[in-house]
Amino acid sequence: MFRGVYEHQIDSKGRTSFPSKMREILLASSEDKLIVTTALDACLHAYPLKEWEQLEQALGKRNPMELGVKTLMRLYIANAQECPLDRLGRILLPQALRSHARLEKEVLWVGMVRLIELWCKEGWQEAQREAREAVESASLLNVLAELRRS
Repeated sequence: MFRGVYEHQIDSKGRTSFPSKMREILLASSEDKLIVTTALDACLHAYPLKEWEQLEQALGKRNPMELGVKTLMRLYIANAQECPLDRLGRILLPQALRSHARLEKEVLWVGMVRLIELWCKEGWQEAQREAREAVESASLLNVLAELRRS
């Protein structure tokens, strides 16, 4: 389970350190790579390989001509890149992915339970602002109440 927010730098080649706490979780499941793709927001999603494969298998059972499925495949699956960790615990983020999330000097690794989001600092601050404005939403409070019951 991934949690927390970790700020790291990106070098001129597009490499950034994978947070050590998250690396421990990944390595504990005998994995040394992430599948990174463009999110629907202005960030990236990074999945451990096993989680990604489960997503692909579930999507593969759907009708590829269904509008939502086709769009998800074009925006999410087609842009996915396998990104291995090097021996120093760094990951190379391809330029196309960095451009989507506006990652230039900094990256925020955000634990989202089964996946990780990668944000530029300004994008994350805006997402947090939007989330805080939605806190009053009854649907958010209902989800929290349901989670406490289960």
